Amino acid sequence: MKKKIFIPIIALALVVCCAVGGTIAWLTDVTDPVKNTFTVGNISIELKETPVETYKMVPGCTIAKDPTATVKAGSEDCYLFVKVEKSANFDTFMTFETADGWTVLSEGSNVYYREVKNNAADQPFPVLKDNKVAVKDTVTKKMMDTIIEAPETAPTLTFTAYAVQMQNGEGTFSAQEAWEKVQP
Repeated sequence: MKKKIFIPIIALALVVCCAVGGTIAWLTDVTDPVKNTFTVGNISIELKETPVETYKMVPGCTIAKDPTATVKAGSEDCYLFVKVEKSANFDTFMTFETADGWTVLSEGSNVYYREVKNNAADQPFPVLKDNKVAVKDTVTKKMMDTIIEAPETAPTLTFTAYAVQMQNGEGTFSAQEAWEKVQP
């Protein structure tokens, strides 16, 4: 008889446990996903000049010359450098001045720089003041004749532009430190 009572009690206990167990719930929660998209920083520059077939030197006259360094739209904050290389005889025949806004990197260097902030538009910067070079009025016919006899000795002026980001994970570079990153 004990067996007959025991089986229904166990069955009832199982039903009660299942009913109670089914009503017990765990508290849970979940967040919406947070997606991180990493874009690419960039610096883009160009150096252009109005093409001219030949530049004729006439003592005391100026020659139009318009090299322009442009930091392209969307570029990061950067140092824009222009390296100006003169032939050994350039200073004998000609002179030039850099346009406003350029700073010589170090005394006696041929490298000029400026700080350029990020912008949504292209930012052009003329390199030469008034877009010209001047032929010295002290140049003589005899000096010119040496160039006619050996055209490879004609004075030359070469421009090269460079750009370096202003900041990295450690802070802001100085112009000198930035130039050391690209020094050819």
